[in-house]
Amino acid sequence: MTAKQGVLLVNLGTPDSPSVKDVRRYLAEFLMDGRVIDVHPFWRNLLVRGLIVPFRGPRSAALYRQVWDAQNGSPLLHYSRLQQQLLQQELGETWVVALAMRYGNPSIAAAMANLQNAKVTRIRVIALFPQYASATTGSVHQQVMDLVSRWPVIPEISFVNSFHDLELLIGAFAANGRKYQPHSYDHILFSFHGLPQRQLLKSDHMRAHCFQTTNCCSTFDAKNRHCYSAQCHHTASLIAGQLQLRPDHFTVCFQSRLGREPWLQPYTSDVIRQLAAEGKKRLLVFCPAFVADCLETLQEIGLEYRKAFLDAGGEELQLVEGLNGSPVFTRALAALARG
Repeated sequence: MTAKQGVLLVNLGTPDSPSVKDVRRYLAEFLMDGRVIDVHPFWRNLLVRGLIVPFRGPRSAALYRQVWDAQNGSPLLHYSRLQQQLLQQELGETWVVALAMRYGNPSIAAAMANLQNAKVTRIRVIALFPQYASATTGSVHQQVMDLVSRWPVIPEISFVNSFHDLELLIGAFAANGRKYQPHSYDHILFSFHGLPQRQLLKSDHMRAHCFQTTNCCSTFDAKNRHCYSAQCHHTASLIAGQLQLRPDHFTVCFQSRLGREPWLQPYTSDVIRQLAAEGKKRLLVFCPAFVADCLETLQEIGLEYRKAFLDAGGEELQLVEGLNGSPVFTRALAALARG
């Protein structure tokens, strides 16, 4: 019997349904992660279970219903399964590709058990977040290590830290964007998921670069190579380079903030309104932190921010779809799997 190699693909997660009950369960698991809300467990429990989940659950459930597909269910899970299937086809029968969600189902524990039962000789863990953050990739890696620490036999395991500058990834985003003729738009946005500023400061444990200067992330170098914001700016600049965009023709911004403390700026919502005030009529929006369309792309950008732009005087906000079933992205994943 030929020995097989394993790949574990992990995305963030999704509730089992858009019901308030399932959304509350999902939010509780997600937000109780100490890497997501990195405060003392007592205060985190009080905040999440006492305030966020009870009050945010019904609102979030209503938002999920806006993007939930009658046939395919959760778009994130649907496209993640598609990516798993395409990667399995690309790698062939000597590989076993498992899919998990960090929160919700299918769980990392179940996916790892499948790889264990398949007796794979090595496991390559690919958290499906191009840019590294403790709250995303870091959380996935910690969960995997916690699980395998209890296995009697631990196979060779390796982790993809980030792939924000992988040439095939950049090419996949650029190929999606070209379909919309980006030069015909008044402005291009690269909207990334936000993070609290304090989490970036914690990652810069030597206090060497983070928020030391106004444009500390505009140049990607050895000092900030592990910085989430710097990786986001670098991804955007590489996509813009492939599309031959002028520096004044695009803006890097951040969405999906929670709470009142400062998050990464500028905020996408503010940028959209400012561009409308400047007379920009047509915006094209990339979301290069997301490799599969989900609530944050389809609802937040495609519906909520689109409405905000139109209400402010804009005429068109076009979302560039996620990588989803992109054959170029499948090749990118295969390259990451092979290491």
